[in-house]
Amino acid sequence: MHTWKISLLFFSSLLFFVSLISIIQMAESARPAAPSSAVHIIYTELPQDEEPEAYHMRLLSNVVGSEEVAKEALLYSYKNAASGFSATLTPEQVTEMSKQPGVLQVLRSRTLQLHSGPGRLH
Repeated sequence: MHTWKISLLFFSSLLFFVSLISIIQMAESARPAAPSSAVHIIYTELPQDEEPEAYHMRLLSNVVGSEEVAKEALLYSYKNAASGFSATLTPEQVTEMSKQPGVLQVLRSRTLQLHSGPGRLH
């Protein structure tokens, strides 16, 4: 009978810890996710006395904190049909970029899927 009580105590303790772990995991999954970075297209004024790439890098460095981080975030500089660049930014950096002198618009980059064929227009 003594072994039965020990087994019951062990089983109860095990059940308690499994339940506790499950509750902790559910609580962590319910937390809002940390803001993640996404690709944005930043439209700028035409630079006056500066090369477009240097101008874009300077704007991005002002927001992300350093030229090294800006080099990692910068994806492409647009300089023919429009002035601007694409970069990976967090939501806070997007807000800060929008406030920079010379920045006209900041848009999140989206990938759109084209419909093809007559039966795919829904």
